[in-house]
Amino acid sequence: MRQVVVRYKVKDGRASENEALVRSVFDELHRAAPGGVRYRTLKLEDGLSFIHIFESETGSGPLSDLPAFKAFVAEARARCDEPPQSMTFTEVGTYDAAP
Repeated sequence: MRQVVVRYKVKDGRASENEALVRSVFDELHRAAPGGVRYRTLKLEDGLSFIHIFESETGSGPLSDLPAFKAFVAEARARCDEPPQSMTFTEVGTYDAAP
C-alpha cells in the first residue's frame, strides 16, 4: 500500500482558485471511480494551507492520469507561498464511528 501526505500553503488570494482546481480533480475521480484508492483534501484553519492524503492499495494511483490533476499540478508552485512537501506515512491506527 502506498500512503502519501502533501502539505502546502497558497499565496493570499489564491485559495479559491486552488479549491476550484481540487474540486475538479474530485469530480473526475468520482466519474472514473477507480477502486483501491482513498484521497482526501483538507483546508486548514488559516484558509491558505492545504493537506492532501492519498492512499492506494496497489502502490500506484490514477491521479497522475487525470487531466484535472495535471491542470492542478501544472501551476501549483506559482500558487504556493510554501511549496508542496510530500511525505509517505504508515497508519498506526484509526477509528471511525461514522455510518
